[in-house]
Amino acid sequence: MYKIVKKEVLAPVIKLFEIEAPLVAKKARAGQFVILRIKEGGERIPLTIADFDRDRGTVTCVFQEVGKTTAELGALGEGEYISDFAGPLGMPSHIEKYGVVACVGGGVGVAPVYPIARELKRAQNEVIGIIGARSRELLFWEDKMREVCRELWVVTDDGSYGRRGLVTDVLEEVILEKKGLDLCVAIGPLPMMRAAAGLTRKYGVRTIVSLNPLMVDGTGMCGCCRVTVGGETKFVCVDGPEFDAHQVDFDEMGRRAVIYRDQEKLALEKYLRERELQGCRFRGEKNDRR
Repeated sequence: MYKIVKKEVLAPVIKLFEIEAPLVAKKARAGQFVILRIKEGGERIPLTIADFDRDRGTVTCVFQEVGKTTAELGALGEGEYISDFAGPLGMPSHIEKYGVVACVGGGVGVAPVYPIARELKRAQNEVIGIIGARSRELLFWEDKMREVCRELWVVTDDGSYGRRGLVTDVLEEVILEKKGLDLCVAIGPLPMMRAAAGLTRKYGVRTIVSLNPLMVDGTGMCGCCRVTVGGETKFVCVDGPEFDAHQVDFDEMGRRAVIYRDQEKLALEKYLRERELQGCRFRGEKNDRR
């Protein structure tokens, strides 16, 4: 069992958990992920490692409540336990001195891009951060990103904070201003990574994306997380999660990402109904005791 030692609500549907997992923290590196299971018989889900503290033996994960399991996870509180927490999994980010590097985080992608930006700074790169969200209330970790970036651009779709627009708008400006980049790391929703890849391809900027497809076992056995990269089949769990953005078949990824959308929607609706009924029963019992 793995204890939740800290819970923070970063935005209405975005939660941060700091989880006590000494063995995972000891080996964790930027770019890797874990697979957790809330309880026996529950769904196994992958979450990227957003941070880790080897001394305290903790791993930090940030997630958005988008389905039944993440909603159930988000309902847990400090002091409660998660049944399984396997990791670190996947290949860590390749860190070296590249030169000028743009680290682009969209939405929850800000969380996994942060440790990568931090390590790139430690490797003496000039790190330019670009983070964005749909609105101000969904934006988080601006302060942490400023600590590891030489300059940071903040963008919101609706203009409620920072610049109005998309992260790719600023990325293009940075490329033109710097007369190119030595590397771009882009992590976020699939459409955002696909747009970033198309933009940087035009300017000949090497770009890395971190993929998060459907995944089950996380050890390369089930083949559920397969993607096509450079015309070859790769398993994100063992070959990735990071790949050359210009080689990824984003169209195929997009089709596979929605295969179980209807089932996921039904599962979430059922869970929310059951939770509401449980809440009604609890309130009724409480009133009876009065």
